[in-house]
Amino acid sequence: MNMWRSPNRPAGAGEEGLSPTQQVNLQVLEQALREQWNLGQQIMLCWRTTARGLSLLAVPHHELGHLARAEEGSDRADRLTLLNARFVSQLIAGPRRLSPEDFAGAARRLELVPVHVDLPLGLAEHPAVLQAAEELVRRYSISHVPHRAVLLLDIVGFSLHPPLEQASQLNSLTCSLNAACSQLRNHQPGIELLRTTTGDGFYVWNRDSSPRGNLELFQFLLLVMADNALARRQARIHNVPRLRGAYHIGSHYEFCHVDGLAPTLHPYIVGEVTIELARLLEQAGPGQILVGEFTTRLPTSRREGAYLLELDSQRFVERVNRGLLALQDLELSGQRVKGLHCFLSGEPGASAGQVLRRYRIVDKHGRSRHAYNLRVNIHTEGRPIILGMQTRPVRRHRGSRRQGEAFLGAD
Repeated sequence: MNMWRSPNRPAGAGEEGLSPTQQVNLQVLEQALREQWNLGQQIMLCWRTTARGLSLLAVPHHELGHLARAEEGSDRADRLTLLNARFVSQLIAGPRRLSPEDFAGAARRLELVPVHVDLPLGLAEHPAVLQAAEELVRRYSISHVPHRAVLLLDIVGFSLHPPLEQASQLNSLTCSLNAACSQLRNHQPGIELLRTTTGDGFYVWNRDSSPRGNLELFQFLLLVMADNALARRQARIHNVPRLRGAYHIGSHYEFCHVDGLAPTLHPYIVGEVTIELARLLEQAGPGQILVGEFTTRLPTSRREGAYLLELDSQRFVERVNRGLLALQDLELSGQRVKGLHCFLSGEPGASAGQVLRRYRIVDKHGRSRHAYNLRVNIHTEGRPIILGMQTRPVRRHRGSRRQGEAFLGAD
């Protein structure tokens, strides 16, 4: 299972608590969506309510690829195609239910013929009914999320172990994920995390893509690494894996996993943020935790309408660290954790201070990105544990005199 659902959130597409008539409406709608989807040949873009049901706009999946190439700057893309590509990107990044005027405009612009779905009775103008219909349409579509935190965890040396030990280590990692989610939910009851496996690890993200959701995911990363470290310290045999991890914020696309011949509730993600995480982790050492270079916003408080601060990676980690006071006195792997402390590591500066070290990571394609090394102190009733690498064999960027910057990966 790839999600930890909040106990406060209904299962399914929000059908609980709806009248029998509206539940029948949703069943008819899902059947119509499945027929239009046609095993994945068509992607649902948007919808609108009508007197007798609703209307849909669907596009062949290969057209999305054509538009995507135009948006990336293909020389052969004409201006109209480029504008339509940007329009579709904005469309799938927001609510799929449109007003009648916006729906008609989208149909004209994309030269699509609406599909009309008649329902036993019209959809009730009730938030729960409309939200259920929205989730159904999204299940047969692709969504664009412009800004969300995602973390990637994997098991060091996974392929070198025999299959039974691999299964045991994956189970141990899953146990740490579940324990961390349980502890975090004690402080954030509504949190809902999702995950998808990479074979030797997991991508994990928060269903909530708000600034607060990004902060909660970072706290989750710290708890997972802490639970794993405490379990390793207690293990009599080496069945608890050693982990490495990466955290980044960026854009991605989301689509639903297909089980049998229909989409399920379990989403997958792919895009800029997952690619960046994979490249970061390729160069991470055993036990290392890398944080990508990003800018994001965080609210100054939990009050409604709180001011949002623009933060870079360093300031973001500092804000997370100040919020860790709320996560004191936890129980992980049967041990009491009195507190956590995290920081980005540096190196001695010219004035006897610390200069934050920024790594330049170059992949096999020659593309580069920047990241930072995270250190975590776990205060327990016994001796403390320090996570993350303190130093790495690095080399300076030739031609660059910037203090605090070093290479990871091929030059």
